[in-house]
Amino acid sequence: MNKQPNQIQAKMFSEIADRSLFEKVTSYGNDFIEKVFERHVAPLDKALEMLSAFDEDLPEKPGNSHEIIDLLQTKGAPNTMPHIGGRYFGFVTGGVVPAGLAAKGLASFWDQNSALQIMSPISSKLESVVQRWLVDLFGLPDKTVAGFVSGTSMANFCGLAAARYRILKRNHWDINEKGLFGAPKIRVVTGKHAHSTILKAISLVGLGKENIEWVDVDQQGRICVDKIPELDENTILILQAGNVNSGAFDDFETLFKEIPTNGAWVHIDGAFGLWAAGTERLQHLTKGFEQANSWAVDAHKTLNVPYDSGIVLCNDSEALTSAFHMNAGYIVTGQERDGMFFTPEMSRRSRAIELWATLKYLGRTGIDDMIFEMHQRAKQFAQLISKVDGFQVLNDVVFNQVIVQCESDELTDKTLKKIQELRDCWVGGSTWNGRKVIRISVCSWATTEKDIVRSINSFKQALDSIQDKKTKIN
Repeated sequence: MNKQPNQIQAKMFSEIADRSLFEKVTSYGNDFIEKVFERHVAPLDKALEMLSAFDEDLPEKPGNSHEIIDLLQTKGAPNTMPHIGGRYFGFVTGGVVPAGLAAKGLASFWDQNSALQIMSPISSKLESVVQRWLVDLFGLPDKTVAGFVSGTSMANFCGLAAARYRILKRNHWDINEKGLFGAPKIRVVTGKHAHSTILKAISLVGLGKENIEWVDVDQQGRICVDKIPELDENTILILQAGNVNSGAFDDFETLFKEIPTNGAWVHIDGAFGLWAAGTERLQHLTKGFEQANSWAVDAHKTLNVPYDSGIVLCNDSEALTSAFHMNAGYIVTGQERDGMFFTPEMSRRSRAIELWATLKYLGRTGIDDMIFEMHQRAKQFAQLISKVDGFQVLNDVVFNQVIVQCESDELTDKTLKKIQELRDCWVGGSTWNGRKVIRISVCSWATTEKDIVRSINSFKQALDSIQDKKTKIN
């Protein structure tokens, strides 16, 4: 006798069969996309007030799926940030290529776990294909392998974990068995402008921020090659492709020519900048970087793959997979790639699906055109804002970053806040050489010349309104 499904089970079977719930989601998604390029870049105050609709205790009984989706649409959608639009310049946040977004939508229905080939043959295949494409695009050694993680924060951790494994292994110390207690000392050398995620990664791998050997940087934030201490095979040297403020790239070519690495492990943090290596007109920025051992990069920044998508690349497959090795009686390894051995996670969504779709859609020339266009729009922004009284550009615009300053820190902060309130564009703040700055990151394929002009006008309007108020007060 067949057991009848329980009430909630029967309800969910019915929703799957009905499909109207998913048709509604598609309709709402299309509505969002249709309006995203012209809407305000930050929620209005009345929208923020609607978020209180989500303040409730955990329901005792199952709810109505349509009502839940309607609530997200009416109260949630107005409180999103239109990252995929053309005037969001905050936090080096990328837009999204349509093919990648559509692929992620399809992949959401598939809901694949990419841990093992046997769990998802499509994930295994696409991870292998994307790995090969990236190695070719970046011009990395053929032996380079890739791990697909949530972002560069985790990719940096993976690269340093692989470095730690290899250095200790050379010293006849098995980190997986013995841990770090009593282990041979590992040196960490990096520039004073290293990104905060590098510091986090150093902490996570147990090497300690207090042990960092800091190296001076130049006025653009590039590590001073002549200040790098003598390296040895027990050293991790961390460089960067794209300073998070100025966008500047360390001089990899000079460094590898003039500084003997002596077996040191070189890791490059290239969250947004590594993509310059795949851009013919900007490849000079990364020349020589292929001589490193590991690289970290986001796909959800410059490449405009949907969130979240990061990649660690490593030319030492054994070091990377050994750093994250695990085994159990229930694990069934495949004849092809088993993704879990290249990342810290076991269960993991199949990020490679939308990454593959984006790369296949753009192709080599599309990647070149898209990224170079971001560079052009950043240069346009710098050129136009320099002509506006009261603003000063502080960096050489070599990639997609612009940093701007007003006459004083107080005025910079007030202007930034006013720009955000106007909601024509969204920018964030930072510090540069001890001063407050406004940071502009052009990181979306959708940014046009008109978007830049509109944003410049918003900057001018913000500063003018503050100075007028100051005059009235005096």
